[in-house]
Order: sequence, then structure tokens, then C-alpha cells
Amino acid sequence: MSQRSESVIQTDWAGCPAVERTPGKVSGAWVFAGTRIPLYALYENLAGGATVAEFVEWFPGVDEAQVRDVLEHEAKELRKALVR
Repeated sequence: MSQRSESVIQTDWAGCPAVERTPGKVSGAWVFAGTRIPLYALYENLAGGATVAEFVEWFPGVDEAQVRDVLEHEAKELRKALVR
């Protein structure tokens, strides 16, 4: 049996103004700025087939610009990881 080496890509969210993290707020998870909505809610909903418009409708306090910033930031981080 061969072993495969897999790396985990960790996103550095500190450079994304659309998100924030505060110890004690939502267990220290990264959330959309000004809300208590964790980023994983976006990814879970998109993976489940939701559109960005639906997500924004279902999660008041998050706007499309924030979602776009999060997705663009994640894409940038993934591109950086590929060139390492």
C-alpha cells in the first residue's frame, strides 16, 4: 500500500476586510464582518447547491460584495499555494 502525501491549504484570512475573528465570538471562528455568520456557512450552502443570491437572502447582514471578497480572497490564496 502506498502512502500519499497530502498538504492542507490554510487560508490567511487576516488580509480580507470582509471577515473578522474575535476570541469568544462564535468560538473564535472567522465570520463575515459585522455579523456572527461563520465563513463555513457560505461554503456549506454553496456546496449544497445554493447560489450567492440565495445565501445573501438567507443570511441577513451579509452582502454580495462581502461574499465576492471572500471568494476572491480564497481563490488568491489557492493560487499562491499552487506556486509553492
